[in-house]
Amino acid sequence: MASTVTSGTKPYLLLVTTMLLWGSGFGASKVIVDHLPHSVVATLRFGGGALALLVALRLSRQPGGRRRPPMRDWARAAGAGVLGVFVYNVLFFWGLSLAPAIDGSTIVPVMSPVLTTSFLLIMGRERASAARVAGLAIGAAGAVVFFVGSGGEAGAGQGRLAGDLLFLLSACCWAAFTLMGRRVLAGIDPLKATTYATVSGAVLLAIYSAPSAVEVAWHDVPAYVWLNVAFVALGPTAVANLLYYRGIRDVGPASASIMMFVVPVVGTACSALFLGESFGTVQAVGAAVLLIGAVLAVTQGRLPARRRAAVEEPAEEPAPGRRPGHLA
Repeated sequence: MASTVTSGTKPYLLLVTTMLLWGSGFGASKVIVDHLPHSVVATLRFGGGALALLVALRLSRQPGGRRRPPMRDWARAAGAGVLGVFVYNVLFFWGLSLAPAIDGSTIVPVMSPVLTTSFLLIMGRERASAARVAGLAIGAAGAVVFFVGSGGEAGAGQGRLAGDLLFLLSACCWAAFTLMGRRVLAGIDPLKATTYATVSGAVLLAIYSAPSAVEVAWHDVPAYVWLNVAFVALGPTAVANLLYYRGIRDVGPASASIMMFVVPVVGTACSALFLGESFGTVQAVGAAVLLIGAVLAVTQGRLPARRRAAVEEPAEEPAPGRRPGHLA
């Protein structure tokens, strides 16, 4: 009995840990962006994450196993990294340099699954049930209210609104990247795909940020900023993704999608506690309506059935087109 409970609970513990890391990554990244150019911060985070994933990939190799996937599979994963790592993070960290982390921790993790669901409906790959359509409509209304609050309330201003719009664009980018997942993972395991995508995106980020990096007074960067760099590279970038893939194989993408809504709660709490950030009244109302609509759109009003423990049947691979991926 104990082993069954442990095997059934462990994937959820891994996913909860993942969501905690992703949620805390927004505030930690904001601390770094306040001291370094946003393009440099993106490079430091995903360059460090790429190195950690390369080490994990090296350690995971089985003796006698295939060491290198075909060039076609590598190229697909690397190409996905251009969109899901390079473009996404240029937009995300640019937005973070203009708007509070609390806004990003709401817009990105909530809008990404909503946009993914919308794209699937448009392409005819998901059924347009009444609950799903209602959820998308409610979510859209909440988003409109949230963005009105970004630019219209006292203390907000156009800079915050511009940052929030960049967060929205990054969520669009991530939704499109998610939909590419099935083709990317057709002939390559998730760890290799994530590693190759992260490495390719990190290389482009390094090239893009080189002019800004030359102008940085590196000797003046405080020690606590470097601690945050190490944290976001290892925690929300490398470790969280490895835990996520282990968890999602056991519980499936539906349950993982539900748990994604833990991220804005954690991100909001961290931003409020450690950075002193807050929502205005209109933004808070919009965020609540957006979250309700997103949950309804993704779940269609039903919680996914919990899968049996992995000891009873082999774990199946996740449906890549439905997984949200790293968001912070």
